[in-house]
Amino acid sequence: MSYKIVADSCCEFPAEYENDPRFERVPLGLEVSDELIMDDETFDQAEFLKKVAASPKCPKSFCPSPEKFMEAFKTDADNVFVFTLSSKLSGSYNSAELGKKLYHEKFGEKNIFILDSESASCGETQPAFKAVELSEKGLSFEEICKKLVDYRDNMNTYFVLDNLETLRKNGRLTGVKALVASTLSIKPVMGANKGEIIQLGQAIGIKKALAKMAETVVKEAVHPEEKTLMITHCNCLERAQSVKKMILDKIKVKDVVIMDTKGVSSMYANDGGVIVTL
Repeated sequence: MSYKIVADSCCEFPAEYENDPRFERVPLGLEVSDELIMDDETFDQAEFLKKVAASPKCPKSFCPSPEKFMEAFKTDADNVFVFTLSSKLSGSYNSAELGKKLYHEKFGEKNIFILDSESASCGETQPAFKAVELSEKGLSFEEICKKLVDYRDNMNTYFVLDNLETLRKNGRLTGVKALVASTLSIKPVMGANKGEIIQLGQAIGIKKALAKMAETVVKEAVHPEEKTLMITHCNCLERAQSVKKMILDKIKVKDVVIMDTKGVSSMYANDGGVIVTL
């Protein structure tokens, strides 16, 4: 059966999928010093990071309207699979659910499955790619939905950021009970638990924090040879490549995908942030 992948714009797709009609990103809005920037094909990461660095105000994001999601669901494809930011971090999931309801009221029944990724960035890309894989194998809509939930529940997300201020000021660190980062040199290693950000450890300096994150990925990996290692980075390809090497020196994986962050991920990860999922 034919399929379409829809995700909010916190999800990154590799460049080769950007113009593929089977894939659509529904843009969130970003606000920097009262300027509204859409996280769509016009997003310029370098310009955005300059504006954030120069702004005295903390940047904010706005989830897509239900109507925007409804429009994305209008397709000839038999099945629509939708992936959103963690509902603990954004209203995107609820907006997508309302969009689905609006679609059904206006256009009738359609197979639309919305998955709360309980993650972000490449944590949305992972289940999206799994939906493609399962669809290409010819599984039924119901089977794919069940397997996507299982896949999400067994996926791990990790990240190290140079700057946690955007997350903190926007109230996204409520799940962190004891964040010890009293000096700029201490870098926490973060993860996710059912969609809520948690602290996994810390290290002095970004290099040691990245190494500690890589060690954690390796330690917690289950059947990595069957999985794709995904790494997104905010304007720091060398760091992403370094993390990739540290992980692959210890375990084998099915594939590796490295992507630069789009708008929402750039806003929260900040310049120099690295996110890993396996």
